[in-house]
Amino acid sequence: MITLNLDLGERSYPIYIGQGLLGDAGLLRRHLAASQVLIVTNDIVAPLYLERVRQGLVGLDLHEVVLPDGEQHKGLEVWNRIFDALLTRRYNRRCTLLALGGGVVGDMAGFAAACYQRGVAFVQVPTTLLAQVDSSVGGKTGINHPLGKNMIGAFHQPRCVIADTDTLDTLPDRELSAGLAEVIKYGLIRDGEFFAWLESHMDALLARNPLALAQAIERSCRNKAEVVAADEREEGPRALLNLGHTFGHAIETGMGYGAWLHGEAVAAGMCLAADLSQRLGWLDADAWRRATALIARARLPVTPPTTLSTQRFLDLMAVDKKVLDGNLRLVLIQGIGKALVTDTFDPIHLHRMLDDYSAIPA
Repeated sequence: MITLNLDLGERSYPIYIGQGLLGDAGLLRRHLAASQVLIVTNDIVAPLYLERVRQGLVGLDLHEVVLPDGEQHKGLEVWNRIFDALLTRRYNRRCTLLALGGGVVGDMAGFAAACYQRGVAFVQVPTTLLAQVDSSVGGKTGINHPLGKNMIGAFHQPRCVIADTDTLDTLPDRELSAGLAEVIKYGLIRDGEFFAWLESHMDALLARNPLALAQAIERSCRNKAEVVAADEREEGPRALLNLGHTFGHAIETGMGYGAWLHGEAVAAGMCLAADLSQRLGWLDADAWRRATALIARARLPVTPPTTLSTQRFLDLMAVDKKVLDGNLRLVLIQGIGKALVTDTFDPIHLHRMLDDYSAIPA
């Protein structure tokens, strides 16, 4: 087992990465606030792993709520089922919510924990690659609104993250690739050495080599932990973690939540960010080719859907959380391993780029 620490003073917590961790009852129990535990999971993960977690928590005041799977359900109506379960069982301020699932489950359970009785404990037990390398770490929680993704939420740090890599054995290939988008992101924004490692090990990752996956998860979590420790509430450099996300969230919202997986939309968004960076003269052609080639090798889309018009794209991007005082800020790339957040670009280049993609035949 690998143990990393996210250093946030009194809110610091460990990130455990390894095989068979769901069966380690002692590991989980030491991070519970008290005896009341509500497991939040979904109807895909529950048949696979719920009983294994329950067995390790025998003797506690334990219940679960099973939500429907999918980004399209990450809204107020389904989220309220968590509160129904907490209130029906009369859980108090010393309860713990345990998020067992992917990014949607983790975001919803974490946000519920932030709100229930003004804040209770929660534990992240991510079961997808995307959740293990990104969404479970850092305390971002939230739900979607029809007008924008993750626009309702809170920063609420978990007590720990337990990433059992064995759960990736049951992950569909499409979901594995979606997770690799967030892995590639770390190489592009701040870790050029890791990007080169990914170029050499992408085939092993797609083949689910356990050692390669563990290394990729550890390096990704280490990168994110360092960024979050320096900027917990995204007031500065943490915004770099959103490479591809402004474009990606527009794709997810515009196409309807669930049509594109989050990682797929982010992958296309990173390619758009790289393309715009090259058009602005900030990224050389070789770096642009390497970035798009690696994303394509991960079996991810490198172009956005042509059904989104330029104006629709721009309207959706205008709702992005990085917009300040009416100015659209984007994460762009200056080289492999070097990115910046900026609003100092000529918008005509953005408009022309989106026009070029919308003109591609469907």
